[in-house]
Amino acid sequence: MYLRRAFFGVGFLLGSSLIVITYNDFLFLEPIKVENNRSPQKKEYKFCFFMSEMTTKKEELLLNQNVTPENFDWDSFESGLDAEARKEKSDLEEIYKGSLNDLEDDDVLVGKVVRITDKEAIVDINFKSEGVISLNEFRYNSDLKVGDEVEVVVDKREDKTGQLQLSHRKARTLKAWEKVNELHDTGEVVIGFVKSRTKGGMIVDVHGIEAFLPGSQIDVKPIKDYDQYVGKTMEFKVVKINPEFKNVVVSHKALIEADIADQKKEIISQLEKGQVLEGTVKNITSYGVFIDLGGVDGLIHITDLSWSRVNHPSEVLEDGQTVKVVILDFDDEKTRIQLGMKQLEAHPWDSIDANLKVGDRVKGKVVVLADYGAFVEIAPGVEGLVHVSEMSWSTHLRSAGDFIKVGDEIEAEILTLDKEDRKISLGIKQLSQDPWENIEVKYPIGSQHRGKVRNFTNFGVFVELEEGIDGLIYISDLSWTKKIKHPSEFCDVGDILEIVVLELDKEARRISLGHKQLSENPWDTFETKYAEGTIHSGLVTEIFDKGAQVQFEDEEIEAFCPSRLLEKEDGNKIKVNEKADFKVIEFNKEFKRVVVSHTGIFRDEEKKNVKETKSSGAGEEKTTLGDIGALADLKKKMEKGK
Repeated sequence: MYLRRAFFGVGFLLGSSLIVITYNDFLFLEPIKVENNRSPQKKEYKFCFFMSEMTTKKEELLLNQNVTPENFDWDSFESGLDAEARKEKSDLEEIYKGSLNDLEDDDVLVGKVVRITDKEAIVDINFKSEGVISLNEFRYNSDLKVGDEVEVVVDKREDKTGQLQLSHRKARTLKAWEKVNELHDTGEVVIGFVKSRTKGGMIVDVHGIEAFLPGSQIDVKPIKDYDQYVGKTMEFKVVKINPEFKNVVVSHKALIEADIADQKKEIISQLEKGQVLEGTVKNITSYGVFIDLGGVDGLIHITDLSWSRVNHPSEVLEDGQTVKVVILDFDDEKTRIQLGMKQLEAHPWDSIDANLKVGDRVKGKVVVLADYGAFVEIAPGVEGLVHVSEMSWSTHLRSAGDFIKVGDEIEAEILTLDKEDRKISLGIKQLSQDPWENIEVKYPIGSQHRGKVRNFTNFGVFVELEEGIDGLIYISDLSWTKKIKHPSEFCDVGDILEIVVLELDKEARRISLGHKQLSENPWDTFETKYAEGTIHSGLVTEIFDKGAQVQFEDEEIEAFCPSRLLEKEDGNKIKVNEKADFKVIEFNKEFKRVVVSHTGIFRDEEKKNVKETKSSGAGEEKTTLGDIGALADLKKKMEKGK
């Protein structure tokens, strides 16, 4: 028996082998795996023909007998087939390959469901065998039935049992990822299902991919309750993709902002100053209220909410409230719109009493308090200012809070009234008598009183005689004898001083006071006691460059001794805490100045001795040697005293 040049018979698969039976022989084709270098995951198979040894040998003899070496058919020798048989074999392989799909792991294929079991769906993808898919991957599709076409990818070509494993979930993910990337590039709107809430946002199912929806991207308004969106199907826009980690971020806010932007352009184009619109309170702040005009936000400043004083906008409006507003102003691009509410009502000053005038007394409520004064509402939307200086006749300015507080009902007198500028000033102290009206009766010049030290200046002390009446004691009128550089050396704030009125000026509201005038001036007595030329014993208390300070027995008397006049008879100078006699060489009562000298005492005695010596020797005709010696000694003493 030998192999015919053409095959005629029946072929069938036995396991993974192909059996071909002809009328005179049979072929056993065993598949052999061939590695594909271009695609390591792609598997290729070729079939090796096994024939009986007798048939092979007969064929070799037939094909290669009487052939020269150069014409020897090596292909026939190696394959065991002649040219015609090899061609038929090649054609058969092409037919076999064409009947099956060339599978790639990442390729998405369309298969048909041919059978459904309790746990799996059998899908035909036109391969040599059918694939299986777990029904868990079709949970989203409860209506799956035989004949439906589904997208799949090859999960495993063969499992342990040789079964082809397919995945519908992976196919959906690959397709979804391609679709999401396309949506991100085109900016198209995508429908997504909000699955659950997570930290910072929501999880949204977009074409089978779990995308992240940040909380800030849910709506243009701040969201307090995230759970209200769970289970809803909404429109989104893909705003960010991370290919490396397969992360997708979507936004619902972006779609709202796009719609608002279109509405905003249309609304802004129609805005005009003075136009009255209706809006909704969107946000309340300490300085005003933002109003949503239907896609465009405007601001009502706190001062434009009401003609009356408003401490916080929440006193007038609440969140979500619908109100009517008027457009006051906007910028060139109309991105900042200033609104008003009080402008829709008549101004309160237009309805104020026409007979109201300066000097009238009015009642009102304190609505605002500041250090400089208080605002009092005398009618709805009409306020007057009471300056702190108009709260009391006292000249000592204090904080307005020392007199009144917010909410007090007070009475005041109108001091100024300007209806054109809509300004009014009020006074409280005018309701009581001015203490300066009869000042000359209560505090005549020369009268003695007691007063409280209120404060100091460099030049004197302010003493309060009563509420609204202060007098000044100049520093020179504090003491007859003490040399005071600053009033704080003499008294403290709050001390009670005995004073006497020295001068009074009712028009200028000034009173000059004195304290030392309550006692006699000791300098009248000192003027005689410490007359020039008198000698007194004193103690040197301080020495400085120009001289020394000398204290006499009267504490009020502090004399000054120049440095050159501190020299003693022996040539040394007087030191601190040393007592000595001093001669008064200058006494000034007006400036309380006393100048003394110690050196002048013994110099005067020397001059006196010289005069006496001259007068005693005037009647003698001759001078003896003893006289000459005495004169020489006198001369030395005089020179030494200079």
